[in-house]
Amino acid sequence: MILADKIINERKKNGWSQEDLAEKLSVSRQAISKWESAQATPDLQKVILLAELFGVSTDYLLKDEIEPDDSAPATDTPERGAKHVVTMEEANDFLSMKRRDAGAISLGVLLCILCPALLILLLGFSEAGRIAEGTAVSIGLAGLFLLIAAGVALFIGAGLREAKYSFLAKDGFETAYGVSGMLKEKRSGHDHTYAVGLTVGIILCILSVLPISVAGGMGVSDSVALYFTALLFPVLGGGVYSIVHVAIVRGGFTFLLSEIEVSEEQKKQDKADEALASTYWCIVIAGYLAWSFLSGDWGKTWIVWPIAGVLFGAVGAIRQLISGGKDKK
Repeated sequence: MILADKIINERKKNGWSQEDLAEKLSVSRQAISKWESAQATPDLQKVILLAELFGVSTDYLLKDEIEPDDSAPATDTPERGAKHVVTMEEANDFLSMKRRDAGAISLGVLLCILCPALLILLLGFSEAGRIAEGTAVSIGLAGLFLLIAAGVALFIGAGLREAKYSFLAKDGFETAYGVSGMLKEKRSGHDHTYAVGLTVGIILCILSVLPISVAGGMGVSDSVALYFTALLFPVLGGGVYSIVHVAIVRGGFTFLLSEIEVSEEQKKQDKADEALASTYWCIVIAGYLAWSFLSGDWGKTWIVWPIAGVLFGAVGAIRQLISGGKDKK
């Protein structure tokens, strides 16, 4: 019995459809169909995975003279719950997914940072008498919430794509022969992009306070001060976009190369940091809107944003110090 017939036989014996087997092997249904019709042959890594799934030896699958009744369970098959082996195809697919997510997540972050800019700019026009304050506030708030909604939609889409590989972080994995070398080579090619993206991002974040500093030094009118303040957000957003984009792609290489062992404590801390950031900015937005509506002085309440940005950096630093102190104990 040839390999194609054995795959069909073992698949049916386990009650699996071609789609079921394809999902377990992370290949397409068409690939399974070609294997079973002898139009193509699975590579050695897939043969090993087939043997593990079917509970047979690789000799049984590869040697035509061994019939089903003569087959014996594989003695070298890993125990149930053994780590998944990431193939070259899976590694490339994972990296492609990370690049797509890097664009989506960094754009989502950029949109969330930009959300107050339109409102503050329109308030500047209002202060200059170019537009009614009520109109400026209405259009600005609509833009603010639309940008936040678009950003959240991008985050959700990226999260759904990431879910496909969530089992790797949960159960652990190993890389097939040659995958590690390929990953290191591609990461080396990304080194320059990573360094440039990080450098540009940091410089833009530092320069983002420049418009407010210039406005304060020049003693400009309230309307012009609002124009300068609105400039802070695209500059800051561009910097954060650059950093987040290259960091996510870099994180894909680091994850597959298993260079960082993420402890359960670290996972809990990461979740706590995410919750802290989400809660903090929700409070900032709610406080800004409440103060603005109650006071009606939209021309001054914009000061919340630069102060919130500085305080968020301080909160993050304090959080790291506390975590570091706990780790040493």
